[in-house]
Amino acid sequence: MSTVLVVEDSLTQRQMISDILKDSELQTAVESVSDGVEALERIQESRPDIVVLDIVMPRMNGYEVCRQIKTDPETQGVPVVMCSSKGEEFDRYWGIKQGADAYISKPFEPAELIGTVKQLLRGRE
Repeated sequence: MSTVLVVEDSLTQRQMISDILKDSELQTAVESVSDGVEALERIQESRPDIVVLDIVMPRMNGYEVCRQIKTDPETQGVPVVMCSSKGEEFDRYWGIKQGADAYISKPFEPAELIGTVKQLLRGRE
């Protein structure tokens, strides 16, 4: 079973994303944290198979979290899906430039999130 770490400061969004992933056919365990600092701590403690990451968060934004994940030799292989309301082309470009493996703009269709996570998990096998 794969583990997905959802990093989202909005409780409603965090719960919705977690529920979408839990209710999908992915057979994943879903963990969640509310900011970037907690995310980096959790990633060091228990390496998730994939991270779904918001950008606009307190304490540390998603761009910086992604950059730290991707520059650490221990975690650089963990796929990161940025999932943000920042939907401009520049935001997408900057997310990929920080090392994100995929970028989904909110609002999104559940099938888009599930398909992206499934594809990145398949790439890890």
